[in-house]
Amino acid sequence: MEPSPSPLQARSIAVVVGTRPEIIKLGHLIRLLGDAATIVHTGQHYDSGLSASFFAAFALPEPAVLLEVGGSTRGAQIGRVVTELDRWLRATPPRAVVVQGDTNSTLGAALAANACEIPIVHVEAGLRSFDRRMPEEHNRVLTDHLADLCLAPTELNRSNLLAEGIPEERIVVTGNTIVEAVQLLLPPEPVRQELLARYGVSSGGFVLSTFHRPENVDDSKVLRAILEQLAAIDATVILPVHPRTARRLDGDLRRVAADIHIIEPIGYQDFLGLAAEAAMLISDSGGIQEEASVLGRPVIVVRRSTERPEVLGTFAVRIEPGPGIGEQATRWLAEIDALHQRLAGIPSPYGDGTASERSVAAIGELLDG
Repeated sequence: MEPSPSPLQARSIAVVVGTRPEIIKLGHLIRLLGDAATIVHTGQHYDSGLSASFFAAFALPEPAVLLEVGGSTRGAQIGRVVTELDRWLRATPPRAVVVQGDTNSTLGAALAANACEIPIVHVEAGLRSFDRRMPEEHNRVLTDHLADLCLAPTELNRSNLLAEGIPEERIVVTGNTIVEAVQLLLPPEPVRQELLARYGVSSGGFVLSTFHRPENVDDSKVLRAILEQLAAIDATVILPVHPRTARRLDGDLRRVAADIHIIEPIGYQDFLGLAAEAAMLISDSGGIQEEASVLGRPVIVVRRSTERPEVLGTFAVRIEPGPGIGEQATRWLAEIDALHQRLAGIPSPYGDGTASERSVAAIGELLDG
């Protein structure tokens, strides 16, 4: 069903994206904004083919602005986003700037909008890992305090914002836009069966894994410990290898991973299709924790901390690299059908698929107020 047209003025909202997750999580919101949205792509992570596929999946127009800030350090990326977006905002000032999540693009865009005295809307506000070693934690905290409207996915996120002194009138709980993204992009059953055949696995008979975070892949000893645990699991483990991880897989680590089904990175819809059919997921991705809760699949989160504690104890457990990974996987595999049935009865903590609609309504209220 096509979204209803937004009552906001044409080209009045600049929506800033810079990475694949931002496109995924803002895609339906942009559709709902319609002509009111002007898409700005910072180019933090930009691949013309990959980006085009996501714009096509959501039936979005191409970005009106491409800043091309990729391929540099965190500080340089943030600085270039501020400089280049400041120039564009002053030449073509929108009524509001929408940012999402915790990337360098998110913080850079928020700083530029603040400097231009343009209201900032932060989608996915209030997430906290309370781990200052994470660059993303600093990005999200600073963006929340700059934002004029914090769109919090859950009540826990709202509580985090209030605890930091952000006024209640600047916070709206919307749910997480990942729910409608998964609902829209999850391949139908026949396509999922084709995916299973392509990779030679059966539904519920394999583990899907991803690793990319520096804490896990930049230290060869840590990465070795993870690969050893994955290789020992009594099920096929499919590992779409992230470019950062691939660079670390030298000859010795390749031998450790010999029993893991390592594949090239796959498209988001194919990934969702495999995730929906997997016995479980093992990952350090923040987004996968959310997606697993929508798909009703358990996930072992291999990280020091997580900004998504809502799924812990139901859809997810957090384990640091080491023997605990294999032990937890073995326990789950022993009762996998019952576990899937149990999770099917638990709603995702991230909402009912109306987060984008609530977000657009909140933006309208902000600008009409």
